[in-house]
Order: sequence, then C-alpha cells, then structure tokens
Amino acid sequence: MTQPSPAVSPVLGTLFRSTSRRGFLTSTGIGALSLAALAACGGNSSSSTPSTSAAAPSSGPASVAPGTYKTLSLQLSWIKNIEFAGEYFADSKGYYTDAGFEKVDLVTGPVDSADTLVATGKVDVGLSAPDATARLISEQGADLVIIGSTFQKNPFCILSLEEGKPIRTVADLAGKTIGIQAGTNQSIFEGFLKANNVDASTFKTTVVQYEPTPLTEKKVDGFMAYTTNEPFIVKADGFTPVTLPFADNGLPLTAETFCVTKTALAENRDKFKAFLTAEIKGWNDAVADPEAGAKLAVNTYGKDLGLKLDGQVEQLKAQNELVVSADTKANGLFTLTDDYITKIIAAIAALGIDITAEDLFDMSLLKEIYAANPDLIKA
Repeated sequence: MTQPSPAVSPVLGTLFRSTSRRGFLTSTGIGALSLAALAACGGNSSSSTPSTSAAAPSSGPASVAPGTYKTLSLQLSWIKNIEFAGEYFADSKGYYTDAGFEKVDLVTGPVDSADTLVATGKVDVGLSAPDATARLISEQGADLVIIGSTFQKNPFCILSLEEGKPIRTVADLAGKTIGIQAGTNQSIFEGFLKANNVDASTFKTTVVQYEPTPLTEKKVDGFMAYTTNEPFIVKADGFTPVTLPFADNGLPLTAETFCVTKTALAENRDKFKAFLTAEIKGWNDAVADPEAGAKLAVNTYGKDLGLKLDGQVEQLKAQNELVVSADTKANGLFTLTDDYITKIIAAIAALGIDITAEDLFDMSLLKEIYAANPDLIKA
C-alpha cells in the first residue's frame, strides 16, 4: 500500500512503510504493491534474475544492437512478487536485450524513496507515484520528471468487512473507527477527506500497521489498504471484503510511475525510449497472460518468497484492471491524457503539494514511441 510508494505500498513512491508486512504477505503468498517506497521490509537490495532472454524476437520496433545502452537500473518498490510481472516478461523474453541493453537490473527494496535514489544517481529509473515525485520536486527542487504510469488508477481504498460495519460510500465513514498507517498514508487519507469535504470529527482514526489483523479482529471498522492486496488476504481468512476506492472517490492519483532525472532524459533520450518500448511489450504480455506472469513471479523472480500461484494469478488479474483503461486501449499502456493529468495535479494539490503539469510530467517519449509503432497498442 502506501508503504513506500507502499507497496502506496509504500506504489504504489514513498507512500508505504512496513516492518513485519513482508514476512506476513510472503507467508500468505499475496505480497504488497507500492505507491511510493517501502521501508524496513528486511533484506538487502538485489538485482534482477539473470535474463533468460535470447527468446523469441519481439514485435514492434526493430531490435537495437545488444549492448548499445549498457546497463540500466530500475528500482522496484519492494519484493519480486506479481506486482512487476511486466518487468519479468521484458527480461525473460529478451525485450530489454532487443531494445539494446546488456542488462536491466531489477533492484528491490527496502527503500524509503525511489525518487531520492533516482535524484541522487543511485538508480536510473524508479517506480514511484505522482504525489511522491511532486513533493520532492516542490519541496527540494529535485531534478525529476515522470515519463509514464503503469497504473492508471491508484489502488488505495478503505477496506471493511460485510461481517462487520461495511463502508461502501464516503458517507458511511461517519461513526466508524478507521485504521490508518502512520506517515505518508495519513497524508493521503487527509487528502481523500479534503477531496470529499469530509469532517474528520465525524469518525475516529487509530494508527495501525500494514497487516489487516485489526480489521478481522474487529478492533477497527475500516482499514486503509490496496484494492489489489489486503482484500484478498481477508477473503482468504473467510471474510467478505468491502472496498471504498480513493481513485473513484475524489483522489484520482495514478501509481507505479516511471521517474527519471530531467538531466539524464535530456542526455539519453533514446535510451529511455528504448527502455519504455521494452516495458510496453512486457506489460502487454502481462495483461494478455496473467497465469504466465504469475508463474514467472512464483518460479523464477520471486522463487525464494514462497509465493502461491493461485494467489498471484488472482492478484495480477486485479492489478491489470488498474493498468488497462479506456484511455490506454486508445493510446497505449503507460500514457496519460492531458485531461487526466489535470485531474492528477488537482488531486496532488489536495494533498498540499503545489506543482504544475509541465514540471511533473513528460509524456512526449510515449507519444513518439506509439506514433512510430502503433502496433504496440495492444492491451
């Protein structure tokens, strides 16, 4: 969840922080997403599993000579679960190689902020979230820009139980006790309240961790969660999940955005276009074949996590609903329309961050890619 940004989680950037969630989610085989960057998840950073590329030639642009762009490092949000299925396809099917890279390192957490790692030159690309990147630009003058968005909708929600006091609408918050994780998630929740003109005095909040135990034990009525994560956990425990999605209720932030420095982009534009092209191919595959994506997570990239295939398939199918939208069907994966960007900027303003669309987004690379290769518009 916003765990860094989570896994919001920390996606969805700097939105998620957890101390024990990794072990819990790994044991259940469900794993977290991230809006920003997950901290204190345990374990050291690691690079990608050696590529099994050389596979079938990819569709789309002509291949570039291997090694043209040497190595590129991509900071993932947390652990190698199904959240990064598109990257697994891009690596295992040789799309990165076709794009001209000797190697693309899929770097895992724990990480406080993917944006900070990019800004300080520790990685080339970071998966983050618009609010996390915007805050670093606005408050610290970071040389950052977003060049694409994997998720078209953020997965934040208030999770409740049919067997308890279900929260289906914003109005249903009244009189309830809501569990919110400390830190960035609190800021996002406050932005959600502002966007819906909700008086915080009409309900109670309490600080919780990222495991939904307080909800299933009825210590809280609602729990800030990811639609692609905790609902499956409580369902596996025999409860009926009810979700109130933030994205559909006044806070239309995207997630899993590709963050780079403006300087690097100016100096290596073709390199980042090649990277995005490989990513598009990988995510087209992830959307088309969730079971194959889940097998890559379970048997190869996340083999040491003890992930369960059926749970990973279920999660990827739910995740793909955030990746694909009417806009991406028309314009291609990772793209954001001008109208949507305007809404995102307004949502970020609700979080107390002042930034312009021009300072935060550069969608020109994707426009050039799809203009030259319309056959990549598949998912």
